[in-house]
Formats: sequence, structure tokens, C-alpha cells
Amino acid sequence: MKKINIPGLHNSVSNLIMGSDYFTPETYELARTNLDAYVAIGGNTIDTAFIYCGGKSEQALGMWVEERGNRKDINIWTKGGHPNRDGNRVNKQAIDEELTISLERLRTDYVDLYALHRDDPAVPVGEVLEILNSHVEAGRILAFGASNWTWERILEANRYAAEHGLRGFEFNSPNLSLAKANEPYWRDAISVDEALLAEHERTKLPLFSWSSQARGFFTGRYTPEDRSDADTVRVFYNDDNWERYRRAEKLAADKGVTTIQIALAYVLNQPFPTAALIGPRNEAEMRSCGEATEIELTTEEIQWLDLRA
Repeated sequence: MKKINIPGLHNSVSNLIMGSDYFTPETYELARTNLDAYVAIGGNTIDTAFIYCGGKSEQALGMWVEERGNRKDINIWTKGGHPNRDGNRVNKQAIDEELTISLERLRTDYVDLYALHRDDPAVPVGEVLEILNSHVEAGRILAFGASNWTWERILEANRYAAEHGLRGFEFNSPNLSLAKANEPYWRDAISVDEALLAEHERTKLPLFSWSSQARGFFTGRYTPEDRSDADTVRVFYNDDNWERYRRAEKLAADKGVTTIQIALAYVLNQPFPTAALIGPRNEAEMRSCGEATEIELTTEEIQWLDLRA
């Protein structure tokens, strides 16, 4: 499996990142089975967050890493700073508190990757970077990035970092998928548009995509007539996406693979470093994801799938 080099990490990041938003100690056997299967296909980076399953995702991941004794081989990526009922959480007190709790749940003294789950534009980027750099200096974070930040704020942050001798954002984590979102899946979530795609191509900043397979849009279980899943309809149902589906289906038939594998290969074959967050629940889905990493798409095929040609 291809990997992405991120400054400060002991291990490069596999371009399939295992999502853990359904992990809990109560369903640990499922989490363990799927994590073992993920490592077996060459994956080494696991995504979690302070808020996932009320913290149980981090707990289950910590149990697995401790049981397997593989901490030095695994990149743990957690996220903090998600708003709660009291408001925004992008401030020193909240970030320090959440990271401390996350490390306890994960049974480790550092995370390889850390991202702020959301932004708070009212907080100066310099203040945010000072907070994150303090955790890097203390060894609690090896590298950090942004999740669901606007490109303008990311550029502003990295300019500030360069001017003040600080570490900046080493990766960006918006939604990138072959199906384009009509509107955010969650409030303030960011999906890649043509302008953001061009900026990543220009800067080569690594992109770690959530919902990289458009939440199952390309599995074949949806049709234009089936409107039973309200969120999928709201976010991904439009004429252009159904045309993208038809093109992915045709290209899949030509290459002897599945439509969902073409959709995943679309994310992994961009002209800049990309990794795709995946959430397989069984061996067949895991194997499908692994096989998709071997599919090579040309620039012309990417543009054709994306209705740009």
C-alpha cells in the first residue's frame, strides 16, 4: 500500500486510513477483528476523535493497541476542538483538556496525528498555532492538521507559522469523493470544490478525505427512485452525481472491478498526496478497499469521471 510522508512522524501514513467512529468497548470483538484485517492489507493509520461514540472509540482503539503491542507501528490520529452545547472549543483550555483525556483513553502518551475537528474564526490563527506547537514541543503530538477548515484559514495559519518559526498544518481533512455534496453532511463540514482541488494540486498539501466513498453512494444500493435515506438524498442526490455513478459503473466494467472501487480509486489517484478514510465492517469490504489501492487511473479517466471531460 502506498504511503505519505508527513514531517515529524515515525511512520509514513498509509493511503487507506481506518475509521473508528463505530468502535466501542462493548463491541470490542468487532473492532479487533476489523483492525486486524486492516493491518493485514497494509494499513497503519487509524482515525478517531474525542467525540466519537462519546469517547468510546478512543477507548476501544487504546484497548486494541495495548493488546497487540503495536504502538510503534501504528499511527494514531485523533481530533479535538469540536463544538459542544456550550459553544466553540478551539481555545487553550478546551484543547489541553480534551487532548489529556484522549491520551488517557488511548493508553498512550502521544498521538502521531492530531487535527482540530472544526475552526473558530473568532480565534486568531497565531493563537491556535501557539497552542498546538506547545503540545508538539511537549511530545504529545507529532504532527497536526486541520479538519473542516476553510482553505483561506489554512493558508493564513501556515503563513503565520512560516513567519514565526512554528510548525504549521501538515495535512488537510475535508470531504473529497467522486460524488459532490449538495450541502454539508454536518454543520460547518467542508467538501472539496474545484477551487480547493486546484489549491491542493498547486501546494501538494496532503489531503485525508472523510466520507471518501460518499457514504455508500456507489455501492449499488441506491437508485434515483429510492429516496428512503434522507441524508444521502439531501447531500448526494443530483443529476451530475448520477452521471458520475454511470461513468464509474462503465469504467469498472471495463477494468473488471466494482463501481465502489473506482470511486475509491478516484480519491487515491489525485495529482497530490491523498489518503482515504474507510469504514469497512467485514472482511469482504476490507478486501475490496485493499484491492482499490491497486487501481491506477489516468488523468483523462479522472477528468472523465468528474465530468470535466
